[in-house]
Amino acid sequence: MTDRTNNRVMIAAASSGCGKTVITTGLLEVLKRKGVSPVSFKCGPDYIDPMFHRQVLGIDSLNLDSYFLPEEGIRELVARHPGGCAVIEGVMGLYDGTSVSDIKGSGYEIAKMTSTPVILVVDAKGAGRTIASVIKGIAADDKDRLLRGVILNRISPHFYEKLRPFLAKELEDAGMDIKILGGIPRDECMQLPSRYLGLTMPEETDNIREKISLMADHVEKFCDIEAILKIAQRAPEIVTEGIRDVPPKSAEQIVSIAVAKDEAFCFYYRENLRLLENLGVKIVYFSPMHDNAIPEGVSGILIGGGYPELHLKALADNESMKRSVKAAIDAGMPTLAECGGFMYLHETIEDKTGAKYPMVGAVKGSCRYSGHIAGLGYLQIRECGKEDSYDFYSHLAGMRGHEFHYYESTYDGGDAVLYKPSSDETYRSMIAKGGSLWGFMHLYYPSHPEAMEAFVRAMNKWNDHQRQRKEMEL
Repeated sequence: MTDRTNNRVMIAAASSGCGKTVITTGLLEVLKRKGVSPVSFKCGPDYIDPMFHRQVLGIDSLNLDSYFLPEEGIRELVARHPGGCAVIEGVMGLYDGTSVSDIKGSGYEIAKMTSTPVILVVDAKGAGRTIASVIKGIAADDKDRLLRGVILNRISPHFYEKLRPFLAKELEDAGMDIKILGGIPRDECMQLPSRYLGLTMPEETDNIREKISLMADHVEKFCDIEAILKIAQRAPEIVTEGIRDVPPKSAEQIVSIAVAKDEAFCFYYRENLRLLENLGVKIVYFSPMHDNAIPEGVSGILIGGGYPELHLKALADNESMKRSVKAAIDAGMPTLAECGGFMYLHETIEDKTGAKYPMVGAVKGSCRYSGHIAGLGYLQIRECGKEDSYDFYSHLAGMRGHEFHYYESTYDGGDAVLYKPSSDETYRSMIAKGGSLWGFMHLYYPSHPEAMEAFVRAMNKWNDHQRQRKEMEL
């Protein structure tokens, strides 16, 4: 079938650090002001950049990742997230991905899959005529002629006025239909603070709404917004085979899962939660930092990634919550814990000074800051040799995800065989226990829905056991 998707454009860059996120966020705010009803996407497995998109739009930004989903899945994600104009933020440099020999995993691959026009952001600081060579060199590899515009970032207005006609002529003489769309001067409002895992989260930035407004003012003043919209309107229709969703369950089939969500735990893919909901799971949020216990009546727990290391005292001081989580795990409640959530389940977490903070204690080990990247890249679960009465682990083979962490554990398990495509190696990691799965790996559920169907069955089975036990006690 054919789905008429929104007009769309990708904001890509010559390299990381050129200002993609700031310009994307500012552009989204400008389009919102103009009543265009924008939506957004982020290439790759990034959690934080989409948070800035959400600050503007109030709705989730979706991740487009070709390691997680095949091409048809990528196209369907775009097709079912319509708006007046979609802005897709790229990843690293335009052609950078999982290999130096091809475009796999790159923003350009996503643009090609979705036939999306590309606007290239080039950091012009400290450069002059060479900028023309950079743009022409990048355009020379654009075999599908997707590159349609260029924004020069961190360039003085005076120099931009001198450079622009020269660039336009150079591109025209080279037979390249690429428009010079703007030159954004260097300004404090166009800078975002960062830490070892990337940008700090929007909630940590003082006066974030005011800052986004200033970003938008800058983008609107120094870029040709109408020309950008015309480029977006040139995006062709996306033809898909149709949206293949799991049909929603009836009310009597619904079970509830407690999902940790606060300042410490906030890394969740919207498509992960959406899949759980379609499988008949009610999402009930709770805060390990601020609440006294996990919500009543739940049949499972999900503790995602985030920055627990920045909130160790608050997490350690909440004794009642730690007891509640530990009691649920000891009772056999199916639990998923990823990266930061996995760290929280340990006996202790050390801060950078070596001070230890007591955590849940379900994992007999400690986490500490390694001072370097302890895990980075895509992963796939090849097998999980554990047996469980819920029949969850036998369905895990095929689940994909990624890891990115500086902390390491004295016991990160060995129950699953993980495959690392970047090195073509396998190794054992993760803890599989009583229908639960814990580890540093961030899972992307739609990459292998069968595993999540098995996890939901495990929650239902656990729920039935608890009901039967209570009936026997009566």
